Amino acid sequence: MAGSRGSWTSGTLSARSFLQPKQVAKAVFHPAWIPESVDLSVERLKRVRVIAGAVAAFGVYTFVQGKFDFTEVLENMLTASAVLLFITPLTVGVMLFVWRRTGTVRQLRTSLFNSLKLLLLFIGTVVGTVFLWQTSTSLGGLMLVLLGLTALWLTGFVAYGAVQVSGNFFGTAAVHRCLPPLLATVTTWLMALPDLVTGDLHGLSLTMGIVFILGAPMTVTGIALLEMSRLKRRYGIRLRAHPATLPPPRPAYTPPGGYVPPQGNPYAPGPQNPYAPYPQGHPYGPPGPQLPYGQAPYGS
Repeated sequence: MAGSRGSWTSGTLSARSFLQPKQVAKAVFHPAWIPESVDLSVERLKRVRVIAGAVAAFGVYTFVQGKFDFTEVLENMLTASAVLLFITPLTVGVMLFVWRRTGTVRQLRTSLFNSLKLLLLFIGTVVGTVFLWQTSTSLGGLMLVLLGLTALWLTGFVAYGAVQVSGNFFGTAAVHRCLPPLLATVTTWLMALPDLVTGDLHGLSLTMGIVFILGAPMTVTGIALLEMSRLKRRYGIRLRAHPATLPPPRPAYTPPGGYVPPQGNPYAPGPQNPYAPYPQGHPYGPPGPQLPYGQAPYGS
């Protein structure tokens, strides 16, 4: 896991792919070097965590307020990017300090750099999208159309990319499989703390404001704890253990009743052995020793 290598997109993109921002976002923000999930139920928990965060961030506020402020959405995107740029390396650095007793940073260097590149790529894309939208509103004519279309494509690209990085959290699963739920929990609480400290309820009532502010971090925390609990109980993956000391992951699918190896010696003599050599003579001839061309196997 720690030494994940390989092509970024694994050759999945073509010229026609760029007409579909969803396909490009999946290839760019879920690279080929990110390991597959060890448990399908854990993967479903990640999807629930992403949906819960999106509903809390956009759906509840828009529904209660009865409006959708696009300018505020752009500002929130920049704020979230700044938080991610600060909190993600800080949290990973704390975990590296925790893991120092059982392993070294050198063992995780490749995966750490890949995750950092993915984080910077996503934040750069978000900043570029916000800049294009702000610029296009002050222009007119052909430039407005060109920049508007580009900003619209980038918006879809960032939206689909946000779903991808919310699941793998910038590829930190390649460093340690418990890092994505941990980072999701820390990030959502850090986003909610300013509102809790300042008492900013976003114009909502006291009850709805508290539900709105605490709903996202509490939901994400509960799902993250369940996710890490399953990883520890089923696969022995513990957050405090250095990734190099963890057992190799088992396949995500196990046949019902578990895998049972063949019983007995498969190479023992006898009719039950399907791999035994053919009997002497022609394999499709009558039973018994038989030489097809005289005394010698191929005649004399």
